[in-house]
Amino acid sequence: MEAKVKFGISQKLSIMLLIVALVPLMAIWFLSYKNITKLTNDKVNLGLSAINEQLVTYVDAWIDMNERMLIQNASLASMQSMEAYQQTSILKSIIKYYDWSYLTFTVDIKGDNVSRSDGKPLKYYGDRAYFKQVAAGQQIGRQVLIGKTSGKPAMVLATGIFDADSNLRGVLAQAMTLAELSEKIVNNTIGVTGFTFLLDEHGQVIAHPDAEMTEARVDLSKHHAFTALQNGQAKTIFENLNGEKIVAVAQKTAQGFTMISQQSYAEAYQLIKAENQKNLILFAITLAMIMVSALLVSKWLTGPIRNLTDIADKYSQGQLDLEITGLKRSDEIGQLSRAIERMGTSIRLAMKRLRKKK
Repeated sequence: MEAKVKFGISQKLSIMLLIVALVPLMAIWFLSYKNITKLTNDKVNLGLSAINEQLVTYVDAWIDMNERMLIQNASLASMQSMEAYQQTSILKSIIKYYDWSYLTFTVDIKGDNVSRSDGKPLKYYGDRAYFKQVAAGQQIGRQVLIGKTSGKPAMVLATGIFDADSNLRGVLAQAMTLAELSEKIVNNTIGVTGFTFLLDEHGQVIAHPDAEMTEARVDLSKHHAFTALQNGQAKTIFENLNGEKIVAVAQKTAQGFTMISQQSYAEAYQLIKAENQKNLILFAITLAMIMVSALLVSKWLTGPIRNLTDIADKYSQGQLDLEITGLKRSDEIGQLSRAIERMGTSIRLAMKRLRKKK
């Protein structure tokens, strides 16, 4: 007898059906993955950028409001007089209405303190960065530092006091705590792991959720988002010291500060993971259905062929009284069944003639 087929039509047909079904399925999965990845990327970028933009706008507006106030007060005749008794009432008025300010004062062109809102002894301010900036011709001088009066991170804004001929007579300065500004920034959480923080132009902390980092004005100039922005890259993905993947967006304020919003990559891109899990489950279910369907179809197609092959084999062994199924089928299987039936009939007639001749 002929050896049993090890890799027959049934197996080949099953594999072919699997390939035909899997190719479009894989293509759909790949396109879906690309689409979800793009949508998630856009969502993360827009989300972090929108938060950054909102906070940058707030910081710019808050500082701009204080700068305008200083410029307006510096233009008053009492302030231009550079007489302490005329300036003091204005300085105290600023403290009263801008309650985040804890000190306002004026300095002459030599850097000597002329008047103060707190009534404390006069000091020399000629060595301060904000004074030097104004003395060098800048309209606004700025410096972020640890206030000696408040003992907390503070910002000092300064502007020039000019006479009628636009000659610099002195400098009006405002020292203010950053509590209100910091609260707006650090309370802006992003999901579970995300947060925002503000660095000055040198990369030192102005506002950060970690109060100790803010009070110590920790240097974060090596932070990946800060350095990436220096190279013109607003968004960056990096690993922190704990090996956790982080996605961050950075943006400059009008004053040259850097606002950074960051979030755990796993949380930010959890949609991709969730969708991939759904797709994998769907893919596994579809694959199982395809395999079952392929086996059923291959058996439905090849079962009659195996049956007819068995009948033909028995015919060759002289077993001629066999019942053939599928004679009424209108497809190729039906044609083959009828052909084998005719072959059986021919063999039986031939056998009868041979018996008669004997």
